[in-house]
Amino acid sequence: MYESDFAAAQAFLLSAKHVWTTTLYRDLREQYDSLVQGDGVVAVPPDDAVRKIEGTTSYRFFAWLERHLQRMKYTSRYGVVPYHSQRSEQLLQEAGFGVDDIYSPDVDPDLELPKYYRSMDVHQHQGGLWSDMTAGFAYEYGARTTTPLLGETHEDLHNRFTEMVANGGEFANILDLGCGFGKSTRPFVARFPNARIEAVDLAAPCLHVAAYFAREDSTRNVRYSQQDARHTKFDDECFDLVTSTMVLHEMPVRSVVRLFTECFRLLQPGGRMAHLDFYVLPDAFDRFMHYGHSIRNNEIFMRGVVELDLPAELERIGFTDIRIEPFQESANVDLSRHDAWRFPWTSICATKPA
Repeated sequence: MYESDFAAAQAFLLSAKHVWTTTLYRDLREQYDSLVQGDGVVAVPPDDAVRKIEGTTSYRFFAWLERHLQRMKYTSRYGVVPYHSQRSEQLLQEAGFGVDDIYSPDVDPDLELPKYYRSMDVHQHQGGLWSDMTAGFAYEYGARTTTPLLGETHEDLHNRFTEMVANGGEFANILDLGCGFGKSTRPFVARFPNARIEAVDLAAPCLHVAAYFAREDSTRNVRYSQQDARHTKFDDECFDLVTSTMVLHEMPVRSVVRLFTECFRLLQPGGRMAHLDFYVLPDAFDRFMHYGHSIRNNEIFMRGVVELDLPAELERIGFTDIRIEPFQESANVDLSRHDAWRFPWTSICATKPA
């Protein structure tokens, strides 16, 4: 396909998603607020209001668009996956695939990928992030428009999280779990240039893209490796910070708890754990929208994580100073307003006792 055709198609889909994010979402939210507030008549209980909205044509259109805009973004004639697949030879050459240097990721060909990870096309990314060597490039491109209202401030999300974590002190040994193509790792690399940073992910194609960016930036304080975040190869108590971004909601509850247990093992006494994910949902409407998104976007474990009693689990594992708080992903976002769809960003932090 021609570059211009791909760009035009993706721009159209992004414009449509912008309308979905604002106009269509706002209409549903207003319907919900009107029902629960009564507006001059008898107020409807929140759960009943949600059920009424679920049966409306406007909600069904909203849900259909969410599912199929994502499908078209990834797998249509001008989708992200076919576009990058058609350019595989060029992309792999430019990225230095096959080059053995200090930036090359440590890939484990014998690593058995978890069944939950292989069982579906998460995000509707055809074939998943692990099955094709261009999948990392496709994912990197697709991630740019995951939250369309952030636009050019999308990097702000990761930088703001890094700065929030950095307010807790300086760190010398950092581990980023589920690093993907390195988007969550690079702000820590820049913020802590003297730290030793390890970043792990299940998807070898994504790790190669992360290494490509490290090579482009001449970054020498990070090493990427293919590992299961639930069972890493690192020694006990070898990190003073363990972090992740948008990883927990992609895992079954049992695996999430196992990941927290692994974090506890890896942290030095007094070390800090910080995760950015989706958890705090203030009302029935937010839960309804989030649970629907999890089904429509092939992220079926979202609900289980939200319903997990995180404070109790973290306390049981041994963590202290547990803080679970809504996270403002951009300076332009007002957490008290409901005028646009957004993820329920939440920071989940805890400390291993000294």
